[in-house]
Amino acid sequence: MLKNNLRLQFGMTLVEMLVSVALIIIVMGGAAGFVIGLYRAYYYTFEQSQAVNEALIGVETMTKEIREAVSGNDGSYIIEKADDFEFIFYSDIDGDSLVERVRYFLDGSNFTKEVIRPVGMPLHYITNPSDPSYLKSTTFLSTHVRNLPPIFRYFDGNLQELPSPARLKDTKIMRVNLVVNIQPDRLPGDFVLESEVQLRNLKTNL
Repeated sequence: MLKNNLRLQFGMTLVEMLVSVALIIIVMGGAAGFVIGLYRAYYYTFEQSQAVNEALIGVETMTKEIREAVSGNDGSYIIEKADDFEFIFYSDIDGDSLVERVRYFLDGSNFTKEVIRPVGMPLHYITNPSDPSYLKSTTFLSTHVRNLPPIFRYFDGNLQELPSPARLKDTKIMRVNLVVNIQPDRLPGDFVLESEVQLRNLKTNL
């Protein structure tokens, strides 16, 4: 009788052990999934914050350069091109007394800055890629731009928005709108950077 009781108790203990192991596995699996989910959320948030910060620095730099725009060293007018997703102008961006030709544009989801320095005597700008002296520097300001609305909008001195033909000669104020999102199909959604800049030297160069 004593042997039978021992066997019964041992059998129940084994079942309990198996159930406990199964519960531990389930709990550990759930915990692992939770940790992985937290890690993914943190990594996404970090990437999004980094992308927004890069775009913010780029917009701040760009507005400063646009504000100080001047005529090119070859006499070119301050603004060369004023489109919705591309803006070309002249500005001494590095303070060396030489005026660079600066192009900001959207290439796919890459918001890009392109700079061409003047060369030769008299100074001029080489924009033909097939020219042996062609030299430019390119910087990606943000690789996660998702703009459907224009990046650049142009206004006259009365804050009336300008159509394309009048932008070159009548633009006094620009508004920059940059939409950043590393994964458009998930929350928190788009982050919009907005800035307004007045071109200081236009009146003296008309």
